[in-house]
Amino acid sequence: MNILVLNCGSSSIKYKLFEMNEKKVLAQGGIEKIGMPNSFIKFSLPNGEKKIQEVDIPEHTKGVQVIFDVLTSKEYGVVSSLNEIDAVGHRMLHGGAKLTKSSILTQEVLDIFASCNDLGPLHNPANLKGVNAVKAIKPDMPQVGVFDTAFHQTMPDYAYMYALPYEYYEKYGIRRYGFHGTSHRYVSQRVCEYLGIKPEGTKIITCHIGNGGSISAVKDGKCMDTSMGLTPLEGLMMGTRCGDIDPAIIPFLMNHEHITDPSEMDTIMNKKSGLLGVSGKTSDMREIQALVDSGDERATLAQRMYYYRVRKYIGSYAAAMGGVDVILFTGGVGENKWNCREAACEGLEFMGVKLDKAKNKDVFGEEAIISTPDSKVTVCVIPTDEELMIATDTMALVKK
Repeated sequence: MNILVLNCGSSSIKYKLFEMNEKKVLAQGGIEKIGMPNSFIKFSLPNGEKKIQEVDIPEHTKGVQVIFDVLTSKEYGVVSSLNEIDAVGHRMLHGGAKLTKSSILTQEVLDIFASCNDLGPLHNPANLKGVNAVKAIKPDMPQVGVFDTAFHQTMPDYAYMYALPYEYYEKYGIRRYGFHGTSHRYVSQRVCEYLGIKPEGTKIITCHIGNGGSISAVKDGKCMDTSMGLTPLEGLMMGTRCGDIDPAIIPFLMNHEHITDPSEMDTIMNKKSGLLGVSGKTSDMREIQALVDSGDERATLAQRMYYYRVRKYIGSYAAAMGGVDVILFTGGVGENKWNCREAACEGLEFMGVKLDKAKNKDVFGEEAIISTPDSKVTVCVIPTDEELMIATDTMALVKK
């Protein structure tokens, strides 16, 4: 069975085509600058060679058509026709409280998803454009939605509620939803397979650390808490997001900086803060590391803040679950930066964490145990694969 996975943003579409019998990637690529000058598609050939083609792509339907054309082309194609693609799985951001598991995209499901647009104003409409584009080109193609928020809907009410007047929850659905759910679900399942243990009776802290980052407490295979909230802004310090701050800072800054438009304040917190805001130079952890190595004081402060937040959340979730059996790192930074993992585990010896520092330094983007044999807590690196998780869910649903 061949499953195409689409991740549609406001001006981009990422795609990956899987042959699911062997869980093999047949093709992958992406479209950038939809609706802008110089739009293009980039994709990888089976031999690893990369291609870029400039194409006029005014909107998402044309973008999906371009992807279909590449997948079926005589020169670059991997299937002879669209009939060889059995279904499309979509990464979809905000499913709210009602969409608690991956679903075939019936009109009813799409209507519920669209009702969450206010909660995901940048991503949800773009996700819907991708679904509608596939429907316009190939109406009979089965489509499945895999929701970024779904895995976290097992959180208890005392974990997801905010201490605001309850009427705002009733009127607007203001509560904590969490994100990166597909990644947290994949790695929490995969680590149990890797270690040969059962999810039941196991307490896992999953650290998805990248330019965007979140941490989840997973007990018995279910999410009990997660660091992101109503939006992806809450929680860890990130590349350009501030993460947790005192809410009173917002009216204070709006008053003193004469900011009258709430969207301007939103932009400051989402796009001008985090590593970028503190360092004043970059949001990229690789560039931050180079600045740290050169003695840049603000980059050093930014990195310390970033790592400290990770350690603080690990400690708080161990307390929330009454202990921890496994701590795992994933995401671009979590998988590839040994010093992030070392800093995040520093001082956790009281919890039974013993990191094998030498082994940790040798692990880059591969599955590995990086704790010592006598560590009471197993510390792992588990590369995430959200697209495979989406493809797996899609196959399971369309086979029913």
